[in-house]
Amino acid sequence: MYKRQHQVFDRRLHRLRRDRSAASLRQVAPILEEAADRLLDRLDDFTLRFDHALDLGGRGVVAPRLRARGIGQVVSMDLSAALARQAGSLPVAGDEEWLPFAEGSFDLVVASLSLHWVNDLPGALVQIRRALRPDGLFLASVPALGTLQNLREALAAEEEALRGGVSPRVSPFPEVSDGAALLQRAGFALPVADAETLRLAYRSPLALLRDLRAAGETSAVLARDPRPVPRALFPAALARLAGEAPGDEPVPVTLRLLTLTGWAPAPSQQQPARPGSATVRLAEALGTEERGLGEATPGTPKR
Repeated sequence: MYKRQHQVFDRRLHRLRRDRSAASLRQVAPILEEAADRLLDRLDDFTLRFDHALDLGGRGVVAPRLRARGIGQVVSMDLSAALARQAGSLPVAGDEEWLPFAEGSFDLVVASLSLHWVNDLPGALVQIRRALRPDGLFLASVPALGTLQNLREALAAEEEALRGGVSPRVSPFPEVSDGAALLQRAGFALPVADAETLRLAYRSPLALLRDLRAAGETSAVLARDPRPVPRALFPAALARLAGEAPGDEPVPVTLRLLTLTGWAPAPSQQQPARPGSATVRLAEALGTEERGLGEATPGTPKR
């Protein structure tokens, strides 16, 4: 049994928003497809063949791409039953915080832009690792710190001016530097974390808000201010965003993607050498002369 961690997100509200987004995802399909393609391109770096894959929250764009790569069985799980059905594979309505799968069920788990609404991300990663067979691969992309930064700053500045305080209206995102540590903490072998940037441009800030709503990505932070939103907040914030783009230039929006790659441990994997087991001195391998601390290089005049 997993201990329930501190709650950051309203998971029920997030599920309702994902349910609603099932009818509007076509509006943001190009963005979701680009993110999925970038993530799944990582599979080309490996020679292993995958037969049983879990698509976590892929919103109908990941599962078809996995099947096109020759993966015979793809299970698509989503917090929203409607989105799970849209994937066109074996649908499962389930919670990423409580995976309903036995240990060793899959040799590949892919989570494209779906784990950033999880309250206990380390705990979810542990469950994902247990759902993998030995030497199974976990591949995920998560919005990282810096994503939607201009929207976050515009909303914060205008709310501070209107109310004298700020309520979180954009989801908190992890830092890129935390990625490998999260994987290691969850027990993954050979953890790798890196980041890339997906740059978008909108004709108006209002179009950005419409896309976030269409994708089911509007705020579900529990700490949000329960009071009605000031009527002037969003018009003022959008005007601030529009003012950052000179003339009639589109409004730039940055999605910073943290990519996580980790393997379920297996005896066949390459293991690090034991400390002190080296048989060649570093100086010998580098072809240099070893000297003690503070010892001058030959020919260097003393001061």
